[in-house]
Amino acid sequence: MKTFKLAAEPRTDLGKKASKNLRCEGKIPAVLNGGEIVELPFNGTLKPGEKLVEIENGRGIITTDITVTNEGVRNLIYTPDIFAVELDMNGEKKMAVLREVQFHPVKDTILHMDFLEVNDTKPVVMAVPVKLEGHAEGVKAGGKLTLSMKKVKVRALYTEIPERLVINVDNLGLGKTLQIGDLHFEGLEMVTPKEAVVCAVQLTRAARGAAAAEAAAAAKK
Repeated sequence: MKTFKLAAEPRTDLGKKASKNLRCEGKIPAVLNGGEIVELPFNGTLKPGEKLVEIENGRGIITTDITVTNEGVRNLIYTPDIFAVELDMNGEKKMAVLREVQFHPVKDTILHMDFLEVNDTKPVVMAVPVKLEGHAEGVKAGGKLTLSMKKVKVRALYTEIPERLVINVDNLGLGKTLQIGDLHFEGLEMVTPKEAVVCAVQLTRAARGAAAAEAAAAAKK
């Protein structure tokens, strides 16, 4: 997976009014989740933008409120590719993945972004684009190959997640489907339900006609 470098700034002025002002300046309020887990009560010092969120069993997690720019995230958002994001916060760099983008329901402008901090020891879940390769047997027989899932969710270390899942369809016959349970990629755990259909070779009208004619001819013999 490729790395996308993104400049960010800690955000200390929170609230709806502050967020609105940021958007007027071409900036986007965001949050970096998945930070350090600490024992409560916490006696350390929080950096600008950081806040402590209680989770469970006397522990808390440090999250960071940040801002990024519309220009800075353009090539991260408007692309089918996925990235590991290197956030540069005034010289301090943290690796993350993009978890969610909230858009304005009418204007389609970006309202908020959620990032998840990652490392090379804790698995994360990501939706990975699917790419089909090969020439399906069913297509040769007159069928039509259809892709039902453009992305598949997997769990793995972020360093092990590929840019896309390449699936060979050479052996996919006419009227057959390929499900998540049929897929196996080393180092990846499939999160999408096993019965979900990734792609299929559908019978076309011409293929149905040819199959009926073949069956009729066979019956006359």
